[in-house]
Amino acid sequence: MNDVIAKPSVTMTILKKYDLKATKKFGQNFLIDPNIIEKIAKAACQEGAAALEIGPGIGALTQFLSRYFKKVYAHEIDKKLITALNDIFQDTENIEIIPGDFLNVDFSDMPYRKERIVVCANLPYYITTPVLFKLFESDLNIQKIIVMVQKEVADRFLAGVGSEDYSALSVLTYFKYDIRLLTKIKKTVFYPSPKVDSAVISFTPKKHKELDEARFSELVKNSFRQRRKTLKNNLQDTFANIDKTINDLGFKDGVRAQELTLEDFLRLYGELYENQSLR
Repeated sequence: MNDVIAKPSVTMTILKKYDLKATKKFGQNFLIDPNIIEKIAKAACQEGAAALEIGPGIGALTQFLSRYFKKVYAHEIDKKLITALNDIFQDTENIEIIPGDFLNVDFSDMPYRKERIVVCANLPYYITTPVLFKLFESDLNIQKIIVMVQKEVADRFLAGVGSEDYSALSVLTYFKYDIRLLTKIKKTVFYPSPKVDSAVISFTPKKHKELDEARFSELVKNSFRQRRKTLKNNLQDTFANIDKTINDLGFKDGVRAQELTLEDFLRLYGELYENQSLR
């Protein structure tokens, strides 16, 4: 297609032509601002990598990604949209539409299994967290993840120490990724307009520190097990002399998990697993 799909008039024409409507079940809202979409595609661009998109809709972002990437793999669950996408991009050789539910995908069967990939997607609210964690826990060669999400979801991922949204999820994500807010997006640039604004955030993988990630994850999750309890109370059933460890590390009496930075948790992990044994 030569026309820019994200133009409001083109979007409406496509929806009418293929008898399409935004489906609440799949959390569909179509972005109708070409400038925003191009900025997202440019931010995602990485030489030699392929783009992986989840939920392309009618292909507004897909179209721009195809201009900046050698190949675009787009997962779509909606059968009517799959039909439309295959027709819209029938002459675009570097776009491959992959039908089915992304959450059920076995990556070992995917054509991008051994490629360097950049994930770039406008994620529906109801699958944002499961999609991201499927990617986080995969062994794909992911160079970067750039996603548009509801603003409240972005706030949770970007939450700072001591804030209401700061959680085990925050710590574990900061451990594996550098996270940045790229831009905020008003709800008015979507059709139909959702009830809340959105934000675009990026995740860039960090080099892992030398530790047992499963143990570190368990420690962080146990520390946040009951937010109103102190760190000592949450961990005392697992570790001997946890109160001495907290004092040795210079943490204040009564400190709670939400007051500790990622570096604090790494220090706590080192002290507990190097100098103390599990009960």
